Amino acid sequence: MEKMRPEDANIVVDSTYSRYHESDDDDSLSYVSGQSLASSVTRYRYENGRRYHAYREGSYYAPNDDTYSNYETIVHHLWLLTLDDKLFLAPIAEPHRILDVGTGTGLWAVDMADAHPNASILATDLSPTQSTTAPPNIRFEIDDAASEWTYAPESFDYIHVRGLTGCIRDWPFLYTQAYEHLEPGGWFEHAEFSVTTNADPEGESKADKTYHNFSQTILTIGAEKTGQRFDTLLHMKTWMEAAGFTDVAEHHFIWPIGPWPKDPKLKELGRWGERNWQDGLEGWIMALYTRILGWSYQQVMDFVGEFRKVIKDRKNHYYQDVRIVVGRKPREGEVVNERAEAGEMGS
Repeated sequence: MEKMRPEDANIVVDSTYSRYHESDDDDSLSYVSGQSLASSVTRYRYENGRRYHAYREGSYYAPNDDTYSNYETIVHHLWLLTLDDKLFLAPIAEPHRILDVGTGTGLWAVDMADAHPNASILATDLSPTQSTTAPPNIRFEIDDAASEWTYAPESFDYIHVRGLTGCIRDWPFLYTQAYEHLEPGGWFEHAEFSVTTNADPEGESKADKTYHNFSQTILTIGAEKTGQRFDTLLHMKTWMEAAGFTDVAEHHFIWPIGPWPKDPKLKELGRWGERNWQDGLEGWIMALYTRILGWSYQQVMDFVGEFRKVIKDRKNHYYQDVRIVVGRKPREGEVVNERAEAGEMGS
């Protein structure tokens, strides 16, 4: 496979990047810690120094502790930078009944509640890690998005999914659930970032090997070991069209890993993109590598330490693919293509 270079994505490299230090930044990339809901009935799984959800235990690979809450703040900021502070791309001015699937710490849902005070927002997740100071127009519920949804049909006019790669075994089923629970004319939006980068699969450098082997390991774990695929963003548009949505549009973005681009916006994205990998890596792989690959805790930490050195290496110019797909449920009587048979939706 031919290597994707920065110039292939029309990214001009900052010639001073090789001498870049974090002290060159205008701030310290500080963030506010997420808060956890206290509950006398909450149970968690503690493993290798990290805390994981207990409800539907093992169905999600990432921790739900304060460290991961801090990390989710970084990712939320990356999305805001990407979209110039917009919270969604669907062409809907004032959504009234919103469902946020897999809300995590609820940052997006809380921002939506603040931005649309007249909207009613339901945000669901496997873990009760959302803020206790949420606006009054938002409700958090513990739920498994991979199961059959129990809401009344046509309950929402906007459904939002973000960052659930590796969490769902049957994505076409989830898309069908979203279709059924949207009112006619309502919008569905799905946003993900790739676990793959522009690393050369045949490259001999340590960086190329590290990034490529990591991506392939994660993809293999998803496809062969857990059934929860990590190549989600490649199929979102196809799944949305197969589910019956119309006006489907796919938006492409790039997250540089490190502030190596010359363009100011991409440079800022790169600063946070580097932090995304630095702070997220341990949480991404600890459960997967120890439970599935049989690695010890120390092996994972040694790998994370070496990978972080690669991420900080100023000779490297890596980036990852980011996509957002939006689609609309047709109104009654609207002429659209027939919905695909269920067997055709699992591409």
